[in-house]
Amino acid sequence: MSQVEIGRGKSGRRAYALDEIGIVPSRRTRDPEEVSIAWQIDAYRFESPVIVSPMDSVVSPRTAIEIGRLGGLAVLDLEGLWTRYEDPSPLLEEVASLDGEAATRRLQEIYTAPIQDDLIGRRIEEVRGAGVTTAVRLSPQRTVQHHKAVIDAGVDIFVIRGTTVSAEHVSGRAEPLNLKQFIYELDVPVIVGGCATHTAALHLMRTGAAGVLVGFGGGAGHTTRTVLGVAVPMATAIADVAAARRDYLDESGGRYVHVIADGGMGSSGDIAKAIACGADAVMVGSPLARATEAPGRGFHWGSEAHHGDLPRGRRVEFGTIGTLEQILHGPSSVADGSMNLMGALKRTMATAGYSDLKEFQRVQVVVAPQQT
Repeated sequence: MSQVEIGRGKSGRRAYALDEIGIVPSRRTRDPEEVSIAWQIDAYRFESPVIVSPMDSVVSPRTAIEIGRLGGLAVLDLEGLWTRYEDPSPLLEEVASLDGEAATRRLQEIYTAPIQDDLIGRRIEEVRGAGVTTAVRLSPQRTVQHHKAVIDAGVDIFVIRGTTVSAEHVSGRAEPLNLKQFIYELDVPVIVGGCATHTAALHLMRTGAAGVLVGFGGGAGHTTRTVLGVAVPMATAIADVAAARRDYLDESGGRYVHVIADGGMGSSGDIAKAIACGADAVMVGSPLARATEAPGRGFHWGSEAHHGDLPRGRRVEFGTIGTLEQILHGPSSVADGSMNLMGALKRTMATAGYSDLKEFQRVQVVVAPQQT
């Protein structure tokens, strides 16, 4: 891709966001009922390519079970309120009642309570007991400390997720997490991220990860671009990491690593375009934060919002529009792409003439800046 001159001393690639591209229909169309959106990672098959972000405002043990029953996968944040408090419901009600300026300070306070290993085990057992696939998240900084409690509880899929996760973390203060050794020693599939470049993704794939998260997560309430100046438009990031998947497939002699778009997808159209750019599945938060069952009670925030030293997110108010089932599978009563996400994906694939997700990754796209 050609470089654009920013100034005499600096140039950079032109990158594209999801709302700057469009999907091009082919000569063939299909019946939406004949389209499959099933997705499989390792031994686990899901009827929808949706992973719900590990955010306290969206995923509780109860909603994780419901999302699993609806054909998706929800990731419980093991650094969230559910592993710090026996019953976080009063705190969730308090967060929903706060004014905007006070919310960040109060979030920082309530997340200072210690993580309890016994609660980690109990939350995992609660979800497992319902008979759905169990997935949990830890940050790279806490994985070594708490992973034994996770494995002992019998988790199915382990997610190591941070703003940016690298295969090589340099630190003079503590022993860094050796991802390759750690993943090798585990007996469960591991999803790692985020990353946003071909090189970073290739290094993560070489650690043995089953899936790689693309992006920085928390799109709706994220302020990473404002606070850190870090930003990579998602369409380009997904396409770059999909190219790394192809290159690693050749390099490894056939090992396929799943690419999961993480963040910046607020509508059904964004989900379709993320898969068209090469994602195998998507990790979303804000669309499900609008569900009546969501723990955030119409509010949404991620782990970046309560960082003790440098918050890089905010609590956002979305309100509620329907149940988890309506948001994922309809029926929809609105025309803005916020409900019946999976029905819309099926219709997009049918309109473009593709019968499954792997085929749909080959669909033609164009640069089509959103009209105002």
